[in-house]
Amino acid sequence: MDITSLILLAMAGLGIISSNTAITVAMLVLLFIRVTGFQQAFPWLEKYGLTLGVIILTIGVMSPLASGKMSLQSIGESFLNWKSLLAIAVGMLVAYLGGRGATLMGSNPTVVAGLLVGTVLGVALFRGVPVGPLIAAGLLSLLIGKS
Repeated sequence: MDITSLILLAMAGLGIISSNTAITVAMLVLLFIRVTGFQQAFPWLEKYGLTLGVIILTIGVMSPLASGKMSLQSIGESFLNWKSLLAIAVGMLVAYLGGRGATLMGSNPTVVAGLLVGTVLGVALFRGVPVGPLIAAGLLSLLIGKS
């Protein structure tokens, strides 16, 4: 077994130890693709995986609206509550950081490995959610002055 497969297996182990199904499944799927020789999937995943993930995440977030659990009235009322207004501002900031992060990750691939390892460790060790690379890259872009 090669070193890359061992790293994927170790990260899957971190997912199991931390009871984080998302990391475990993701690492095992990548390992499966790797060991079955379906290597041609990796360029597609690298190109469209993030977009597909954002689409699925957006579907999950917007499902309460689509199902009728969140009304237009409750959305309108969110502009009257200071916590909701703060949530809107934070949401805008995170979207901005995500955009900067996507740009940085595309233009500076040397930071991608560190961001990915940091995100996986954060998910595995601190019970985080693996949406961190874009936001982390956005914060990094602010720190290092790249846009």
